[in-house]
Amino acid sequence: MAVNLYDTAYDLEQALRQSEEYSRLKGLYDDVNADESAKRMFDNFRDIQIRLQQKQMNGEDISQEEVEQAQKSVALVQQHEKISQLMEAEQRMSMLIAELNKIIMKPLEELYGNPEN
Repeated sequence: MAVNLYDTAYDLEQALRQSEEYSRLKGLYDDVNADESAKRMFDNFRDIQIRLQQKQMNGEDISQEEVEQAQKSVALVQQHEKISQLMEAEQRMSMLIAELNKIIMKPLEELYGNPEN
């Protein structure tokens, strides 16, 4: 019996959308966006994060000033209850996706072996 992997992937997408983890993440994201101060703070944090990641991917140096700015931004958002909860939910969703990826990659690891072992 042939399996359509795309259909399975879309089923997985729907399951993720219906999961408790995603529902919580979406609710917290909506809460942050509904609070103008929290949204501005979160957007600023994300901008700094993205800018530093892009510099890192391009092999550019990150200045001490940029590191300090990022650290201040992290400390600030961690003190904001809504943003802190959102970041925790993001972390849980990221861990879930990593676990799903591990399951999906299992046939290839069995075929080629796990390079970590």
